[in-house]
Amino acid sequence: MERVALIGASMTQFGQRDAWVRELLSEAGLACLDDSGVEPAAIDHLYVSNMASGEFEGQTGIPNALAHDLAAMPAYTARIDQTSSSGGAGVYAAWQSVASGASDMTMLVGGEKMTHRSTAEATDVIASLTHPVEYKHGVTLPSFAGLTARLYLDTYDAPRESLAKVAVKNHANGVDNPHAQFQKEVDLDTVLESPIVADPLRLYDFCPITDGSAALMFCPESIAREYTDDYVTIEGIGGATDTHVVHERADPTTMGGVVDSSQIAYEMADMDPDDMDIAELHDMFTILEFLQSEDLGFFEKGTGWKAVEEGRTDRDGELPINTSGGLKSKGHPLGASGVAQVYEIYAQLTRTAGNRQVDADVGLACNVGGFGNCVTTTIMEAN
Repeated sequence: MERVALIGASMTQFGQRDAWVRELLSEAGLACLDDSGVEPAAIDHLYVSNMASGEFEGQTGIPNALAHDLAAMPAYTARIDQTSSSGGAGVYAAWQSVASGASDMTMLVGGEKMTHRSTAEATDVIASLTHPVEYKHGVTLPSFAGLTARLYLDTYDAPRESLAKVAVKNHANGVDNPHAQFQKEVDLDTVLESPIVADPLRLYDFCPITDGSAALMFCPESIAREYTDDYVTIEGIGGATDTHVVHERADPTTMGGVVDSSQIAYEMADMDPDDMDIAELHDMFTILEFLQSEDLGFFEKGTGWKAVEEGRTDRDGELPINTSGGLKSKGHPLGASGVAQVYEIYAQLTRTAGNRQVDADVGLACNVGGFGNCVTTTIMEAN
């Protein structure tokens, strides 16, 4: 099996956009074509990562519409929906299409339009991914986050301030990301004094509601060399599913999907956590950065908070996490988020990340659906 390469990537401005999802997808797709130097007619497969265009704006059939807008006919098209990990699932599907030999050129575009709906409406759409029994009792992802954060703090004797420092770190990183929704720093007091949403988590512990899109171009490594000398290879990728009902897990502070998907990816890449130079994690809530950093094997269980306190995950630390600003600062347009994570790793490994550039040759992206219900972990290496 030939290695799969990434030869181009793009990302739109994240935030509150006037454009609808089809326009956002086209914006990222055209930019990715330009970045990769690929002609639309060369695309064999075109995938769109999207969770809820039908629910949010009544728009379905977006993959074939995108093929029309990009002049990519007669490419095969498909929509990839895996809730908030739709982007990561799209990366997996695009990788499979090339690795299997079915496609010599695959484009993935992820996007979501959300901000035209109220916070209550958007939360309700997202909460529909929970188990029906939980959903009818009013359970939402923020409530899961608050309950898990309280359990983690109590179990591992972690200070409340450690969660706030995740938000502070990621906002500082977002300042240097021109695509981020929030390009501003926040201090510890601002985070700790913001309104309570789900105790002990406050407003600044949560990512925003976001519009945006991102795109990636995949091909076999042998073809990549025809387009560029600066490409990234997918060294390992794994997907896994955890229990649908969170209370059925033996330890709610362990995300089994993260553990299992990363083990698959590490084995495929013949690497381990110590080989990672940088990581993009799914910090929909600040507590998730702790859980994922531990379940990915970066830190021992119950010590992820210490790593943040000690600055080990800062941009100049031993393992920079969320140099993009993470979902917390960059934004979280559901179907685009996992694609944007890979965009960030691609930019870092090709040395095109500008002011947020770090020294990295190997990077990992972990995209989480729901509250760890489904996960895709991707390991990439610079050519």
